[in-house]
Amino acid sequence: MKVPMKTLYTGAQIPGIGLGTFGSDHVDAKTVAGVVREALKMGYRYLDCAACYGNEAEIGEAIADCAVPRGELFVLSKLWNDMHGRVREACEKTLRDLRLEYLDCYLVHWPFPNYHPPGCDGNARNPDSRPYIHEEFLRTWRAMEDLVDRGLVRHIGVSNMTIPKLKLLLRDARICPAVHEMELHPCFQQGELFQFCLDNDILPIGYCPIGSPARPERDRTEEDFADTQMPVVREIARAHGVHPAVICVKWAAQRGQVPIPFTSRPENALANLRAVCEDPLTDGEMNAMRSVERNSRLIKGQVFLWEGAASWLDLWDIGGKIHG
Repeated sequence: MKVPMKTLYTGAQIPGIGLGTFGSDHVDAKTVAGVVREALKMGYRYLDCAACYGNEAEIGEAIADCAVPRGELFVLSKLWNDMHGRVREACEKTLRDLRLEYLDCYLVHWPFPNYHPPGCDGNARNPDSRPYIHEEFLRTWRAMEDLVDRGLVRHIGVSNMTIPKLKLLLRDARICPAVHEMELHPCFQQGELFQFCLDNDILPIGYCPIGSPARPERDRTEEDFADTQMPVVREIARAHGVHPAVICVKWAAQRGQVPIPFTSRPENALANLRAVCEDPLTDGEMNAMRSVERNSRLIKGQVFLWEGAASWLDLWDIGGKIHG
């Protein structure tokens, strides 16, 4: 299978689908590493990692075992919230764990230095949490830029940002973000933010591409929509003879984002890879998928809230204003 490629503003290329490696608090590191081994054998070449997933050492061992030429791999990782003031230290640990000399891309995982422990529930709050402060974030970004200067990373990017925050960063950055990793799935298409990224040469990477049915309990509410249960998605899936999850992945890739689904089942990983390589959706089906939008954000981020915040909506700058 020939995986389609996307081009970053630097001219570098990134595969049009990646393997997510977040085990949603219920898949252990050894299992994730096993999935990575199988995925690399299948033809995956983009691995989406993060320090806070707690499995980079195991993934590094899997990468070494598979012996894929480094130039064929695109490996992305993320700076966790408690390391905003120790960027180089965090990056160097990730490189040691992954057994790599450089990262293809390194992201600021969340724009807040607000830490929460692994496996916490949705009511967890850190008393030291605070809202977005641009001067603080810019200091972190300058340290990210320094990683590029030192050759430790090839590109830097952001995750879980909003248009108001991105406007400030684009105004002040010396090295602009190459990617924005954000929640994107048929029931949460983020049209305005998605287009803003494209207009500013920032490639959207979409997490939760099939609606994350295995997401942690803290991220579940009664108002959530299930993408794979939507009638339009199921109808298109029947027409193609595939599972509705495959349609979500096809839609994502054809729309212009890079989906990064995770699965612990090799057969599903193969189906996701094939989804972006064969049997594309028709123009009519792509148009029909627009109607699935429900503005259903699944990863609300409430564990990052600061004292005085009204609700998780304050994290996302509803109304176009940074909340603090």
